[in-house]
Amino acid sequence: MKGDWVEIVVDVGGTDTRTYEVTATRAGRRVEIGNRRGVIEVSEVTRTGTAVRTARFMSNRVLALVEHPVSDERGGRPDDGQG
Repeated sequence: MKGDWVEIVVDVGGTDTRTYEVTATRAGRRVEIGNRRGVIEVSEVTRTGTAVRTARFMSNRVLALVEHPVSDERGGRPDDGQG
């Protein structure tokens, strides 16, 4: 859903960290997260499943991965069951 975003905090060595964000920038797009073979992949995906942009991180370097869903117009969470 447009406005959904994922924040990724990565250890870049020593005491340094770097924060990255992947956002669903247009209507109908969503952000998907996958963990494959030691690599965490965060992608902005269209309705048809085509990846528009993808960020890849070594899983042993990721300190935090936080999903931030956008709330709907009623003020509730998108998946709260209100129809």
